[in-house]
Amino acid sequence: MCENLCTSLGTLTTTCCTMSCIKARFLSLLDYKTEKYLVAKNKKVGILYRAIQLSIIGYLIGWVFLRKKGYQEMDESIQSSVITKLKGVSVTQTLESGLMVWGPEDYVIPPQLFSFVSINRPAQSDKRNATKRHFFFSKGSMSGRCLRDAENSTGTCEIYGWCPVERQLKPNGSLLQNAENFTIYIKNFIQFPKFSFSKSNVLETTDKSYLTKCRYDEQLHPYCPIFRLGDIIKRTGHNFQDMATFGGAIAIMINWDCDLDKGYAYCNPQYDFTRLDISVSNKSIAAGFNFRHARYFKNSAGESFRSLFKVYGIRFVIMVHGKAGMFNIIPTVINVAAGLALMGAFCIFYVLYMNLFKFHYYITTSDFPVL
Repeated sequence: MCENLCTSLGTLTTTCCTMSCIKARFLSLLDYKTEKYLVAKNKKVGILYRAIQLSIIGYLIGWVFLRKKGYQEMDESIQSSVITKLKGVSVTQTLESGLMVWGPEDYVIPPQLFSFVSINRPAQSDKRNATKRHFFFSKGSMSGRCLRDAENSTGTCEIYGWCPVERQLKPNGSLLQNAENFTIYIKNFIQFPKFSFSKSNVLETTDKSYLTKCRYDEQLHPYCPIFRLGDIIKRTGHNFQDMATFGGAIAIMINWDCDLDKGYAYCNPQYDFTRLDISVSNKSIAAGFNFRHARYFKNSAGESFRSLFKVYGIRFVIMVHGKAGMFNIIPTVINVAAGLALMGAFCIFYVLYMNLFKFHYYITTSDFPVL
């Protein structure tokens, strides 16, 4: 409009007019403008409009901020280490071993990393020698010789192996009957590097005798790191003596869910226990856990011998998970802005497509004066 007016004037006048137009456009950037309002004079429309607004506000406050803590910066890269100790003594009397006293150094395998508690240990002594076997896939390495008792008899293949071969024995019961009263001390150190926050699961107390007398209990001692073996199995929903016979695998899950805005004392672990060696879908897989290991020695003649152990016991898998959150203005502003944008988007959508609900409304518009 301004340009058309300027072109109809003379050259000098046109130049001045153009400068005035540019100045007017620049100054218009500093003007404050108000929008036109759409007023729908219908109670059903108004109620639905306010209901949408309240729903979005409720979602923003209830779900985003209270439930998901959208005002916090999160750190899920937990750094963790676990140290375990097991205590308990048992005495057994068997035909093979006689009277024997069992301590942690005897039934914890391996000693440096607490992962397996030996409950049953059937053993046999073997001698390394060449032996005759009728089976192609036998317990040894083929020597390449075929042995015959007579010239016309069917031969057998010779193998190098330990004699006698392993006997297939199944345990009738647990060897360490009182193993369920053994205790496990689980010391867990965690750190959230983003917040330079570190803590352990050992309760900070001035009572030096606390760890000698406490046992983990969800109600009485939820922050005691010493667990009774039988209580762990019970919390998985299984019987200790049944599991001790053929072994099993137990997961001890330590979860740290820390709200650092509440303070250091409110960041504490939660424990969960589950059995891992049972397959619900595949019944053909037998439950239990075992493995074999051997101890070697020589006699005075220099012959090699070994004691072969097939060990049944309980394997513990300790898993640590966690996250921490602390207030930060950036995620707070982002979530508030996202909520307001969502509210505006829904309201615009509602106004534009209001006629789909067949509401009769009146529209009045008014321009506010420029101040």
